[in-house]
Amino acid sequence: MPDPVAPGGRLTLVIGGARSGKSAHAERLVTACPAPWAYIATAQAYDDEMRERIALHRSRRDEGWTTIDAPLDLVGAIKALPDGRPVLIDCLTLWLTNHMLAEHDIEAECRWLADVLSRPRGPWFVVSNEVGQGIVPDNALARRFRDAAGRLHQQVAAVAGTVLLMVAGLPLKVK
Repeated sequence: MPDPVAPGGRLTLVIGGARSGKSAHAERLVTACPAPWAYIATAQAYDDEMRERIALHRSRRDEGWTTIDAPLDLVGAIKALPDGRPVLIDCLTLWLTNHMLAEHDIEAECRWLADVLSRPRGPWFVVSNEVGQGIVPDNALARRFRDAAGRLHQQVAAVAGTVLLMVAGLPLKVK
């Protein structure tokens, strides 16, 4: 059963490995709140496999959802939301990847995002992939990404009211 959401807004970070059930669980948490719901998508479809993943996520959302594509301007998309709107942001690691590939100032982008997330104006749920529990990557770009993701997760977890770690489809409350 989804956790109740405090009135006035609260940020929940849902983090876990690939295919751990993060998105589906976050969707259940959001839909426990009154509709309408906003889904801020950060993915970009560069190949057929990613298009299929995006289509699968879209197929789980009914008419109660409004989808906002924000592969780079996540802060702007969040700021444009009406007060009180339940929102699901999926996912931070794709957003980070988009900024890294665009060669943006990652530290500044992450700082701006953590700042806006620190002031939720409704029940906000953020999904991200935990990438730091495996082996040390064999190339500099992958190590840079893993380290940036770890720092971003720490920033978001610090401002979140709740942090859930998904393992094999099961949510473990961390904070």
